[in-house]
Amino acid sequence: MLEEGLSEDELFRHLSSVKEKDRSYKKVLSSMCTIPHPVAVRAHNIFIESNLGDPGLFLGTASLEAELIERLGSLMSFPGACGYATSGGTESNIQALRIARESAEKRNPNVVIPESAHFSFEKACEILSVEMRQVPSTEGFVMDPERIEDYIDSDTIGIVGVAGTTEYGTIDPIAHLSDIALDRELFLHVDAAFGGLVLPFIPGSPSFDFRLEGVSSISIDPHKMGMSTIPCGCILVRDPDYFTSTEVDTPYLTVKKECTLCGTRPGGPVAGALAVLDHLGKKGMKSIVSRCMENTSFLIRGMEELGYPVAVQPLVNVASFSCDKTPEGWIVSRTRHGHMRTVCMPHITRETLEEFLRDVGEI
Repeated sequence: MLEEGLSEDELFRHLSSVKEKDRSYKKVLSSMCTIPHPVAVRAHNIFIESNLGDPGLFLGTASLEAELIERLGSLMSFPGACGYATSGGTESNIQALRIARESAEKRNPNVVIPESAHFSFEKACEILSVEMRQVPSTEGFVMDPERIEDYIDSDTIGIVGVAGTTEYGTIDPIAHLSDIALDRELFLHVDAAFGGLVLPFIPGSPSFDFRLEGVSSISIDPHKMGMSTIPCGCILVRDPDYFTSTEVDTPYLTVKKECTLCGTRPGGPVAGALAVLDHLGKKGMKSIVSRCMENTSFLIRGMEELGYPVAVQPLVNVASFSCDKTPEGWIVSRTRHGHMRTVCMPHITRETLEEFLRDVGEI
């Protein structure tokens, strides 16, 4: 620590020079995060000091969190859903498996997940001492419905399906998982961290939410397609009693019990998330999702014309290609099968994609 502090001019010159080392989102086609919507930034700054970990001190911010959960619950076909704002999909997925484990009370618990599940489930299983059983994918990169029950036994605490997979933009057979969950009396968690704010705005999308009776919980991230400030995820559950299994005593706070994983929780991103949803409404969100999907289709056509076929037709704005090259200056990622992976987030314009395709064509 410095003996004497810097002047504001010195400090912010340094911060600005450091910020210049960060990548601009312009040529980033790999991230599921995006430039926050201006109303999210404005709302975040109003609630910059709010701590939802002690909600009795921040009653206004807590009411915004309740409104956000109601909005998302309605979007997930269940206005009465219970939940709270998390730091993102990883925390939400950990909490979902924590609830499943505590509710099942198995001596040697295991959870059945798709091979394509997000790496956060590996963390969750390690933390919770739960065996992770991965069901292989079909050629279409979704959980093989014919093999799921082979991985379930008397110690299984739950199953997981993904709505909008991170690598291929596909949707696992959630309706089939729902039937299995009901038949076997298992907890079913749907990881819709990305697809949760995409699929409801695409006509004809497969059912994946609480309209399926077997779905127990859903993770959804407003800081992705919801264009909120980071970090803001949410976990929603069908039955509020699920959270009693994660409660701990908090005697010195303004509430006596908390069910959340994190203690201190920022209120700014929650205000930002609600601000975006209320500002855009369903019509505005549908317009943004439509543009992202149109850009995804444009990219797929362009790559295929260059001889790089899409690995599978995605149902959200994630597309992966049989292309082992990356044009200079661009950031893409690779799936575990080696495909070039791209995400057409709201910051990606048609002009950006045209430039990318030109550069791919020149390789």
